[in-house]
Amino acid sequence: MGGMPGLLFAALLLAEASPADAAGVALHGWVDVFYAFNANRPPDGASFLPGTGTTARRANEFNVNAAAIDVSLDPKPVGFHLTLAFGSGLDVVHAAEPALPATGPEIWRSIYQASVSYTAPIGRGILFEAGIYPSHIGYESFFSKDNWNYTRGWMGEFSPYYQAGLKIAVPIDDRWSVQVHFLNGWQTIGDDNRAKAVGTQIAWTGERLSVAFNTFAGPELPRDNSHWRLFGDLTATWKAAGWLSLGATADAGRQDLPVGAALWHAAALYARFAIHEHAAIALRAEYYDDRDGFFSGARQWLRDGTATVEIRAAEHLLVKVEARQDIADAHVFAGHKTQTLALASANAIF
Repeated sequence: MGGMPGLLFAALLLAEASPADAAGVALHGWVDVFYAFNANRPPDGASFLPGTGTTARRANEFNVNAAAIDVSLDPKPVGFHLTLAFGSGLDVVHAAEPALPATGPEIWRSIYQASVSYTAPIGRGILFEAGIYPSHIGYESFFSKDNWNYTRGWMGEFSPYYQAGLKIAVPIDDRWSVQVHFLNGWQTIGDDNRAKAVGTQIAWTGERLSVAFNTFAGPELPRDNSHWRLFGDLTATWKAAGWLSLGATADAGRQDLPVGAALWHAAALYARFAIHEHAAIALRAEYYDDRDGFFSGARQWLRDGTATVEIRAAEHLLVKVEARQDIADAHVFAGHKTQTLALASANAIF
């Protein structure tokens, strides 16, 4: 039994282990389905740009964005985390994996996280995590159930959702923490050069305000060990009131090239209004300046405005209805400069 069914079967066997063997093991799962209407009616049925669209990629059809099983054990002191998933979102997020011996999109497509962890009894406890795990960069995470909006912004699409390497996380006190990451590369499990990358995070968490500054540095061109990518990412979340949360993020990056360099910068603002115990409205406004066309394939500004209604329809059911408008300087949306999406999604979470 191979592929995704075999992986899911293995995860279920682990979850069905005896209580003594599986003490402390947590099992979760979710299925994210959607229907997205694209006013441009793209001939290939795909919204967004090539290589992007980790949510609602398929237009004018019902689709599964992600179905996942998550098995984990807290590192007390040794733990692990395994997230197996499939769907249109997973196909997009792994599309850039280098196709090399024993690695590539086909091998890793169903793996979002597979890591082992150890908490060393030093100070407040130093966490070591090795393997494939979620990226330390960005305001929005990969699975839609964890974000305020359903679709993700361009900043998320053009920065890593996952990474492969070693994380060292150190809590300094009740507010401050730092992380250092030694990585294969920029959202790649397989490494297509001989160099490694380094990421860092310094974070402050208060009762109402949380702020983090993340970095990435390393040679990231294929078969090139000398031209570096430098990237910085700032995120902040403020719980302004019991019914209102605000967020902000800003990115800036530089990729050295054999001739010259590519530069980009971006920023976004978020707001979430809890209008009912089981309902909320989320707004996002964003710009992405890809002045050299390094990520988007065209020298352009991208902008998006997104409004999402979230309804907790039942204990295990999260429904999101969303409208999104994208604007570009180039004709990148099925021959248009704009893209209008209207979509509905349902997430069953257990």
